[in-house]
Amino acid sequence: MVKVAESLYVFPLLLQGALCNAHSNVKGNGTETYARNLLLESMSWMDMYYDAEAGYLYSLDAAALTHETRASAWYASGLLARNDGDDAEQAMMIIRNVIDGQHKNVSSQWFGDYQIYPEEPTVGTAQYHPVIYNSWDPNWRGFVGTTFVLMLEEFPHLLSHDIQQYMLDSLYNTSIGDSYRVGGVDDDNLYPAYSNPSIMRAFVTGWTGRRLNESNMTTAGETYAQEVIDLFNRANTLSEFNSGTYAGVSMFALTLWAKYMPPSSVMGENGGRMIKETWATLGSLYNANLKNVAGPWDRSYGYDMNRYLSILALQLWTLVGKENAPINAKPYAMGHKDDFAIGPLIAILAPFHNTLVDNTTFSALLKFPGTHAVETSAFSPPFDTYPRNITTWMSANLTIGAESFSENVVGGPAKNPNSFNPAVVQWGRKDGSVGWLTLYAQVKDLIAVAGEKSLNLTYPTGNSTSMFTFLVSTNSKAGNRDVSSWADVEGVDVTVSGTIDPIYKVTFNGLVGGAGSPINDFEMWNFTYTMPPGSEETPHVLLGFGLA
Repeated sequence: MVKVAESLYVFPLLLQGALCNAHSNVKGNGTETYARNLLLESMSWMDMYYDAEAGYLYSLDAAALTHETRASAWYASGLLARNDGDDAEQAMMIIRNVIDGQHKNVSSQWFGDYQIYPEEPTVGTAQYHPVIYNSWDPNWRGFVGTTFVLMLEEFPHLLSHDIQQYMLDSLYNTSIGDSYRVGGVDDDNLYPAYSNPSIMRAFVTGWTGRRLNESNMTTAGETYAQEVIDLFNRANTLSEFNSGTYAGVSMFALTLWAKYMPPSSVMGENGGRMIKETWATLGSLYNANLKNVAGPWDRSYGYDMNRYLSILALQLWTLVGKENAPINAKPYAMGHKDDFAIGPLIAILAPFHNTLVDNTTFSALLKFPGTHAVETSAFSPPFDTYPRNITTWMSANLTIGAESFSENVVGGPAKNPNSFNPAVVQWGRKDGSVGWLTLYAQVKDLIAVAGEKSLNLTYPTGNSTSMFTFLVSTNSKAGNRDVSSWADVEGVDVTVSGTIDPIYKVTFNGLVGGAGSPINDFEMWNFTYTMPPGSEETPHVLLGFGLA
């Protein structure tokens, strides 16, 4: 049983009610207490950024007192959940502002989307070109749309009739706008394999269609959801596999499927099962000693979950408590801290969501179950030639994970080598911190096998110009400040063999100097191996690991 700490807060009765709808299980009242704490901590942080005169949050990146749309919508949900003083009135002002700024030109690709920030110029003008994922982000339809639905479902009694109708009109427009998205057309990358926005798109469209009695919209949501489900059913894995950030978004959106869609919907029928299966996979890959999900990671914004804020970690907070989750005592000091703003949504849904986590998985999130191996796969058409084959070896203080793939892009489906981590090693150090190593993605084809204390990597279509680049963590405060060889890497012994030239190069990626810059806010050492000049052998490297 989870030991439940006494709450330090007098919690509003409204949210107590909202957080008490879960059936009793092994998580017990822990979920309610932990969810309350997440809500209040994240809201206390955002309160400092709230501009009550403007009815927006200031930018969480402190961008010279500009404001931000998405985080403002998330904050509004927390205001309704907290419902203290004039919170509800402030929430309605934010909602109206966000919808006022919705793009309304029905002929534009960004129709129904929401402004990145209210001070920006008009998207599509000569001075402000429409650049997808820059001047406009199509995924914000899903992020803001799902937030509106959650508020309409959970707190309609706190919203005026006019605001509710304005929200429904906005959801109609955002659903129409989302229908403009076709993977591979106009630089859009929304395929069913792009899990987190696909799940949100299907939900917002299907929910809105039902609410407004728009049968075509309802059918569109159901049809798109079925494509996502079909991909999932192949191996009970999300196509966007094992991401600390985006697995969290996907499970948030799947919770909306499970909680708000009727059993007659394919979303209502499958959402709960998909959450349970996804958590089972994550649980098998989670090392409670290191407080990290082992690799590989399809999309990551860091290399140690204890140092960057992930949405998955917020969900772990509601399950096992902040102290047992990969969350710093000061979450807002972590890398990628802006995602702390989604805390209210995770907290509101936690009592329902957490009932879908089975007890075996829950136990693994608290205590490492022992050395074991994991084998699974994930598939992301049209990028994958075949499903990515995943192998991970887990021990108490050393994890090794890798995936084999053949793709038509470099850097995974996100086309981003800085977030695609196809081979990852993590280890515990004497001071309790985590060391890590990741293969920097440079090829379209990789055969990778994680074994007991080993990582076997081959470039099947490589040649004499191929390179293996390993990004390696900086040492702890007790370790060497300078690294020139594997012997200087703290906490692990590494042996390297293969067809590569045994002479390697070490450089530093630092905040204020070195050969390169940090990646995802992390400083690192760069170990690079090349092939012998003129080699005709297939590029291959075998790494062996032992704990120092």
